[in-house]
Amino acid sequence: MKLYAGIDLHSSNCYIGIIDEQLEKVFGKRVKNYLPMIIDCLAPYKKDLQGVVVESTYNWYWLVDGLQEQGYTVHLANPAAIKQYEGIKYSDDKWDALWLAHLLKLGILPQGYIYPKETRPTRDMLRRRMLFVRHRTADILSFQSMIARNTGGRISVNNIKKLTEANLGKFFSDPDLLFMAQRYLSIIGLLSQQIKMIEKQAMNKIGLTQRFKWLCTINGVGKILAMVIMMEVGDIGRFKKVGNYCSYCRCVKSERISNGKKKGVGNKKNGNKYLSWAYVEAANFCIRYNPQAEKFYQRKKAKSNGIVAIKALSNKLARASYYMMRDQVPFDSQMLFA
Repeated sequence: MKLYAGIDLHSSNCYIGIIDEQLEKVFGKRVKNYLPMIIDCLAPYKKDLQGVVVESTYNWYWLVDGLQEQGYTVHLANPAAIKQYEGIKYSDDKWDALWLAHLLKLGILPQGYIYPKETRPTRDMLRRRMLFVRHRTADILSFQSMIARNTGGRISVNNIKKLTEANLGKFFSDPDLLFMAQRYLSIIGLLSQQIKMIEKQAMNKIGLTQRFKWLCTINGVGKILAMVIMMEVGDIGRFKKVGNYCSYCRCVKSERISNGKKKGVGNKKNGNKYLSWAYVEAANFCIRYNPQAEKFYQRKKAKSNGIVAIKALSNKLARASYYMMRDQVPFDSQMLFA
């Protein structure tokens, strides 16, 4: 008898539901998020289980890895793509778990990508780097605002990074302002140091593979940005078409248009926010070093605004990088901006 299991995962507990081929409930129980306890619940049905579906929540790593190590066939459900039965009046964790197993039995389960456990820590480390970069940028902008508010002058980001506590006196005479400026420099310096340490650790740990080295041929894309893209993409073969990849990178509009009129929007958060950030960064650097990219940006900016223009350029770079990674070819500016 073939069985199918679904696990509705929460922060501290989960509900395990198992159904048979007739879609009848065989087992159901709520247990704590404790792997040995979950393994014990599934053990009597292991030989008949065709698969275990785990909902893709923020804390799925430990459960999916543990089940795979025990020999279970695990599927990661994409909750954003799962369509609920519209006629249902009531649902709970029990119903959700059984519904996941139901979708698996019918072969219509929208699945997420289970990123390889071996390289996942490096990817997450680069994600933390991006968080530190945002914090440093926020502190720099706040420090700029403090200088402008108290002196009426303006100082560039690069000059702020070069400042030392010894030359802060030319900006502030008040001891409290000087004290706060020193704290800003201390935080910015600490974050810069930690960012460099993370970059060094990531490069020493894995480095760019041959498949992704072509990304460095894009004007303005260095090793770190290329590595961020590499770690977030994983296997480029999981994207059948370039449109699927651009949608995953959040480079595609989430709108429903009928007769030229906007009728609604989809889920704007579908996709990978880290790849979205990476390609926006790549676009900002590309317009500095590639004249054709700058012309494209200026043309789009004249028709709309700078934000829309950057997103349009990031979409073009995402499309180009898809073919570069898939076909192992260098960046061709003439072809992209023809």
